[in-house]
Amino acid sequence: MNIHLVDGTYELFRHYFAVPSSKNDGGQEIGAVKGVLNSVRSLIRSGATHVGVATDHVIESFRNDLYAGYKTSEGIPEPLHSQFPLLENALRAMGVTVWAMVEYEADDALASAARKAAEDPRVEQVFICTPDKDLAQCVVGDRIVQFDRRREIIRNEAGVIEKWGVKPESIPDYLGVVGDSADGFPGLPGWGPKAAALTLSKYAHLENIPKDPRDWDPSIRGAKRLHDVLSAKWEEALLYRKLATLITDVPLFESVDDIEFKR
Repeated sequence: MNIHLVDGTYELFRHYFAVPSSKNDGGQEIGAVKGVLNSVRSLIRSGATHVGVATDHVIESFRNDLYAGYKTSEGIPEPLHSQFPLLENALRAMGVTVWAMVEYEADDALASAARKAAEDPRVEQVFICTPDKDLAQCVVGDRIVQFDRRREIIRNEAGVIEKWGVKPESIPDYLGVVGDSADGFPGLPGWGPKAAALTLSKYAHLENIPKDPRDWDPSIRGAKRLHDVLSAKWEEALLYRKLATLITDVPLFESVDDIEFKR
């Protein structure tokens, strides 16, 4: 069997800005909900049998306690924000498993579900349905892959390396120095994607980077400058990496049988 794990938050945002407005009899906006439901139905019609959808029922999470600048619900249009519970209820009514996250984020649920599902020998492949680069850290060979359904792109481990220049295990380190504007943390000055990819493709994790810039791989240009910034902002880099590291042990289900679509 294959497992499909859907980023409901991404889908709701995407459809909100992509589909025409639609309101129910009470005047509440439901256009994005209808779009996501049609998308999930399409996934099931194409053959998906075991489906879980993760949502950010509450946008804030434990990460807001770690870093004051982390993303919040501030600025999210109310007609979009109000559709989260509608989507969750509608999916459950369809027979789809929903993980509506409060303390953790939807990304943590997807990461945890992917790890748990991949442990089952009956599972052939796990598809994490989102283009979000955070989830690239969960990719394992060809067994756990990212599936960008809108662009019809599947990224295995080789695809992650091709896209971001580092292995999946290095994605949190990469985001720790490059930053993630969507999640609200800035990274380190001077550490752009190219410098981060080249450095972490050589050393994988921040702790492995030589303490003396003269010991850095000669292919890394500006080693002293990068070293000086990393040294001066070491604690910040570790904090940003922690923010980018997904939790993989959120208890969601006992067996993949629990997330089989119930027609």
